[in-house]
Amino acid sequence: MASFETDILILCKTYPSPSGRYVETSCVAGMRPNGSLIRLFPVPFRLIDGAHQFKKWQWVNARIGRASADRRAESHRLFVDTIKFLGEPLSTSRKWEARREAIGKLNVFQDFAALEASRLSAGTTLGLLRPSAISSFEITQVAKPDWSEDERAKLLQSQRQGGLFDDADAKALKTLRKLPFDFHYRYACTIDGTTREYRHKIADWEAGALYWNCRHRHGTAWEASFRAKMEAQLPSGDLMFLMGTIHRFPDQWLIVSLIYPPKRPAERPQLTLFG
Repeated sequence: MASFETDILILCKTYPSPSGRYVETSCVAGMRPNGSLIRLFPVPFRLIDGAHQFKKWQWVNARIGRASADRRAESHRLFVDTIKFLGEPLSTSRKWEARREAIGKLNVFQDFAALEASRLSAGTTLGLLRPSAISSFEITQVAKPDWSEDERAKLLQSQRQGGLFDDADAKALKTLRKLPFDFHYRYACTIDGTTREYRHKIADWEAGALYWNCRHRHGTAWEASFRAKMEAQLPSGDLMFLMGTIHRFPDQWLIVSLIYPPKRPAERPQLTLFG
């Protein structure tokens, strides 16, 4: 399929992670004006982190083409040099009015089982899910808190493909810190009186950045402020998960982005089941 230009609203930037032969150091995903979800790569590290790169909720225009090495329907190759920024990120004013209007074109799944069924029947590998309740937020220490030399090499190798990195970019990636913890939401979906519970890992860049900010501000007492955001503040809004599958493991899903507009007056508060 020939390449083409399109506008894309950025909805997802995941925390980089090396993953063997089929390296996916990060996932950037968004939606096109027609409401279709799209996954983009390769995306240089310099466009993921920092104050001057494209941001979540920002419209960009770029040339893209179908991915040859990734058969997931939403996956596209990004021609980095063609990226144009289309204004500032959408405003959060009026209870996220502009953002709500944009994502209003997306199909929102009410049960993870329905999203998985769509993967099996239609090849869906990106989808927006609205849980009915958050059961718990889990923090689990990883076995190895730092990148191995092999993992560092994979990170640099994948992002240097096509000359995407200069020396300064490579230095920044070498200093990228591995998250010492995994974060999971355990959540419930209730459909027609039947409640099912699920558990998925959070790979959202914002969650990783929040962890490091809490560590910087509070040191060893970081967990209280981190949980206050993830357990209380986000679930108090209309929390939704942008879910995506893993390239190497097509039946495994991650929460690749957290979408959390505030509740509007007519909406019922989202339940939390923390005890």
